Amino acid sequence: MAETLGRRLAAEAVGSFILFGTVIGSGIMAEALSGGNVAIALLGNTLATGAILFVLIAMIGPVSGAHFNPAVTVVMAQRRELPWRDVLPYVAAQLAGGLLGAFAAQLMFDLPILQASVKARSGIGQWTGEMVATFGLILTIIGTVRHRPNAVPASVALYITAAYWFTSSTSFANPAITIVRSLSNSFAGIAPANVPMFIFAQFAGAAVGALVGRSLFEKSE
Repeated sequence: MAETLGRRLAAEAVGSFILFGTVIGSGIMAEALSGGNVAIALLGNTLATGAILFVLIAMIGPVSGAHFNPAVTVVMAQRRELPWRDVLPYVAAQLAGGLLGAFAAQLMFDLPILQASVKARSGIGQWTGEMVATFGLILTIIGTVRHRPNAVPASVALYITAAYWFTSSTSFANPAITIVRSLSNSFAGIAPANVPMFIFAQFAGAAVGALVGRSLFEKSE
């Protein structure tokens, strides 16, 4: 039986709370323990994010699809796997849950709950990194759902783990988490002024990923 919209929205909010809290919290912890070694800090942030993605997609995927990402939600609606009328409620749930996750992470580490990042992330290299990261994420989801649906949690988690390291932007690949990370002046942060171009690049990458995914993985008529 299909889940009600209320339950699906609750699942998206809870999953975003845990995921966004993990990204920011593990970044804070990694930076505190790495002794200034940025590579070690990024590794800690990466491992925590990849691990929690596997858990969340395996747990929440059967309820809401485990999007936690407006770009994924829009692509799923475009593919008619989610009604368009559910897109805005999904995005609102992702943002609300994610904001609470960020605030919880900052509270746990005795940091100001309300803050803004000053970490500049801008330029053609960063924007290209976000396009590539989101393109690959969407392609991973479409291809794995089509051919190996049981492998979706592992595939997405492993893709993001890799993309943290092979993209110049460290693979935000998610408009909602980009907004939320602008409200954390921590290792995972992004300056608010840099958010719009990141989001533009993410949606552009998602659009290309959806087109390529349709070409590669859809059955021929």
